[in-house]
Parts: sequence; C-alpha cells; structure tokens
Amino acid sequence: MTLSTELLRALPKTDLHVHLDGSLRLDTLIDLAMARGVALPSQTPEGLTELVFKERYANLVEYLAGFQYTCAVLQDPEALERVAYELAWDNIDEGVRYIEVRFAPQLHMGGKMAIEDVLGAVNKGLDRARREHEIQVAVSGEPSFRYGIIVCALRMFTAGFSPWYARVGQLFEAMPQKDLFVTASLELARGAVRCRDQLGIPVVGFDLAGQEEGYPARAHWKAFQYVHEHFLKKTVHAGEAYGPESIFQAITELHADRIGHGYHLFDADRIEDPKIQDPEGYVTSLAQYIADRRVTIEVCITSNLQTNPEIGTPDQHIFRKMLDARLSATLCTDNRLVSHTTVTREYELAVQTFGMSAKEVRSTIIYGFKRSFFPGHYREKRAYARQIIDYYDKVEAQFLQDPEV
Repeated sequence: MTLSTELLRALPKTDLHVHLDGSLRLDTLIDLAMARGVALPSQTPEGLTELVFKERYANLVEYLAGFQYTCAVLQDPEALERVAYELAWDNIDEGVRYIEVRFAPQLHMGGKMAIEDVLGAVNKGLDRARREHEIQVAVSGEPSFRYGIIVCALRMFTAGFSPWYARVGQLFEAMPQKDLFVTASLELARGAVRCRDQLGIPVVGFDLAGQEEGYPARAHWKAFQYVHEHFLKKTVHAGEAYGPESIFQAITELHADRIGHGYHLFDADRIEDPKIQDPEGYVTSLAQYIADRRVTIEVCITSNLQTNPEIGTPDQHIFRKMLDARLSATLCTDNRLVSHTTVTREYELAVQTFGMSAKEVRSTIIYGFKRSFFPGHYREKRAYARQIIDYYDKVEAQFLQDPEV
C-alpha cells in the first residue's frame, strides 16, 4: 500500500524524545517575549526563522543558539503551562497519541519557582489538553491522548542559562565545576522522585543531556543509581556527538532503558579506548547487545542532520542500518521548533529516504508505544497498547480501501 503523508498523519504515533524548550510555537515565543520583556533578534516568525531557527545550521553551537530565547521566556508557571498545553495539541492534531515531554527543570528554577512549581505547571498544561481530547473521543472510541514527563539532568551548564545555577553556584563556590554538575543531577533525581511519589505528577523518566565530550555519563552515576533504586526509568543522550563507548556506558553504568539519538552506534572510527583491539567487532557486539536487550533508540533524523552537517544527505543517516539490524528504534522530533519538524514529517522522510515498508513503519510506531515509560500500571499500558494497535489496523484498512479517506 502507498504510505502517503495523509496516512502517516492519520496513524496513531508516539514522540518519546521531544524537548519542551525546543518545541514552542513561534507566535507564542514572540508573545511571551513581549509580555516578559525578553529581547528577540526579530519580532516576526519570518525574521526569527531567518536569524535563529533556521532550516539548516552550520554546527551544534548554531543549532543550540535559539534555546537562550526559549528558556528566557519560560521562567514562570503561566508560560510553562501554556507551552506544554500547545505542544500537546500540536501533537494531537497530527495523530500523535502519546508523548514524553522532556526538559531540564533546573533551567527554569530560580527565585520564583522550585522544582514542584516547574513540573506542576508543565503537567497542568499537558493534562488540560488530555482532558479536552478525552471528551472529544469519548463517543468515537478512538484512543485518547496520554503523556509522561522526563526530567533532564545536564552534563554541564552555565549561569547564563540557569538562574538556579547562578544561585546554587554561590553556595558551592569552592566546589570544582564538574562536581557541582554531579551534585545538581543528584538533587534533580531526588526532586523528580519526590514530585512523582508525593504530588502524583507523572514523571516517568530521568535523562542526561548536554555535551558528551569531556563530560562522561559515569560522572552522574549517583543520580541514576538513585532513580534506579526508586523504580524510575532511564534514558540517556548518547552517541549523538560521541562514539559507541558513550552508548555502552549509558546502558551499563547508568542503567539506561533507552538511548537518545545513538547516531554513532556503528561508528568504529570514533572508538578511543586503546583497550578495544577490534573496533569493528566491538560495534557489532554492541549492536547485538542492544538488540538482545531491546534497548530502544530514540531516532531523530532531521535533528541529527542539522547538528552533524558532516552527515550530508538523509540517505547517509544510519537509520536504515538500525532497521536491518532489527534494533528497537522509533522516530522522534527532538525539537519541533528548532528542527522545523513534526512526527509525521520524520516518518515521511524515513519512508521516502529508506523505502520503509508498511510493515517496518508499523513496527517502528508500535515500538514507541510498547517501549514507552507509560505512567500507571503495566496492565493499563498493555490495554492501551492493544487499543492503539487495533486502531492502527483500522486506520490502515480504511486507507487501503479508500486512499481519499
């Protein structure tokens, strides 16, 4: 059957890797900036697209430049709630039925908000959208929208990005900077578990993001061990800008259930450990290890092309190699605004570039639901996944009978 854009949009999908502060609507960013006195390079969507949120970026530094503006407008509960609410509906409107919104709460914590305020505001926005959608589909029987929140610890950050860091950094002036980052991760881990257990906020996962090179994942072992002991699932940005060893470290030392990006999984040339005598054998064994354990990779094709210009064209991306290796991989947006993408566009790009079959698309989408960090009891997750699969097959059958549906 033809995997048209219309069909891909209609199918129920997930986004397991989407950053809140990278996924604002441009009009909302401008509105929030004007109301809060945040200076932007332009006051129009067209101007911001030309100057900041570009179609193509020269490097990772340019890609990340826009976050100084998005984070600046997300320093109060009202802004966080609004952006979360709009993100939920942007996903619902393109057929996405489950998302895991991730962000670093410490970039929004300062004099005005504690972690409870930050997570509470985001949850309030997401839940409002969920309840509205639930009313819409109550009669049709269509699967309702669900969500979870993933909190991101950071390998490193600066005072310019975080009022929290500026405040806490003064308390630990004698502490080496890297030790401060580790302390921050452990405090975040404790706060995330507390918000889940005491406030009922659906915090479903713990993540580690930021510059890989020079800031190894193992330095944050205490934070990940804490959430591991409190039954919070783990995902780690790894293999995005560093080699296969970073992925192995995330899985074995931080107990990662999923890997964010994993782009350099098969890149033997990036192995730096002199003890690894057979780099090619190492990446083959690592891929098999990941496949056996069903560690899901959160693939973000457009984002990878933008942050790693050396990749070149989409057909040079390793997603096809992941499919051929039978890895558990699902497609995600990373940043809807910064990357100018949607979940539908990511699947459309993958179908056009790699010739994905209907069976491969189905498996990739279903992996997203089955390997999600779904809040609630496992029985509820199974029932929801079953409902999704039945609805998926129904939509596919309708398009098979009448492509104009």
